[in-house]
Amino acid sequence: MNQRTLRPGERIRVLVVDDSVVIRRLVSHALEEAPELEVVGAASNGAIALQRIPFLNPDVVTLDIEMPEMDGLETLRRIRREHPHLRVIMFSTLTERGAAITLTALSLGADDYVSKAANGGSLDQSLARLRQELVPKIRQFFKVASPAKVEVARPAVAPKSFPRPARVLGIGISTGGPAALAAILPTLPKDFPLPVLVVQHMPPVFTRLLAERLNATCRIPAVEAAQGDPVIPGKIFIAPGDFHMKVASAGAAVRICLDQSPPLNSCRPAVDALFASIADVYGGAAIAMIMTGMGQDGMLGARALKALGARILVQDEESSVVWGMPGAVVNAGLADCVLPLDKLVAEVL
Repeated sequence: MNQRTLRPGERIRVLVVDDSVVIRRLVSHALEEAPELEVVGAASNGAIALQRIPFLNPDVVTLDIEMPEMDGLETLRRIRREHPHLRVIMFSTLTERGAAITLTALSLGADDYVSKAANGGSLDQSLARLRQELVPKIRQFFKVASPAKVEVARPAVAPKSFPRPARVLGIGISTGGPAALAAILPTLPKDFPLPVLVVQHMPPVFTRLLAERLNATCRIPAVEAAQGDPVIPGKIFIAPGDFHMKVASAGAAVRICLDQSPPLNSCRPAVDALFASIADVYGGAAIAMIMTGMGQDGMLGARALKALGARILVQDEESSVVWGMPGAVVNAGLADCVLPLDKLVAEVL
């Protein structure tokens, strides 16, 4: 699904689904402070939400996971069958169980997720966090019509030839990432000759569970990266939540370096941090892949790699959940190849 273009003055219609009346009011209040958003209704469980969707015609549903009568996962399954173009953002808890259920929801077609506020925070803190996290995640699926917009010339998407063999594959990805990674990484052959370094914007626990799920389906091992891990061919390294993942030379070897230096592009882990370190260690002997995601993390790192002769592959708009990160690279003129999700691995190979 691509961004939907809003007509001038059109507001994004949101349905809030949560069994807690306090949460429903809190979310509604936070969203109504954004002028382009309109809360068109609320529901206390999935069954009620499904009854109301045809009448309220929302653009987005915020969906709690644990609810009586019909929980979030079953509601999500029904929404995907009956309203396939409706955007769904899950509310998750930052726990092992919450992370596991959220990853399942993303695999079932949820578009994104936000974490629920921890108990004990003030009302003002909870509202501020919702404004900072939930509002941008809703906005990312929409763009406002702009008749005066000038289209940026985009480079040809035909593959190019590169004389230097690649030594590493770096992937930057965000919104829509778990499902996209689950679709392409298992297609890498068991004799894949490069290390694969992945930055997926996710918090702690989530990244470990993501690595475990990928490891169960991929033909090469997938792990959450740890400090000092040797970066070896035929292995997938997932950046751990809340740590930048970088690579560094250690004699003849290359090793993983994790740090908690300030976020880049409001992200930690950040794609730019990884790509900049790849440029330092591997120069142009790299393939960088920028996939679905909000914002422009990865664009500066792609520019540094491109200047050294690395190949820059980009997921196309049609197959991306959000074309923010890949679109930023394309519009900066850095993409060597713009391809659908199901063609990316073939181009790498």
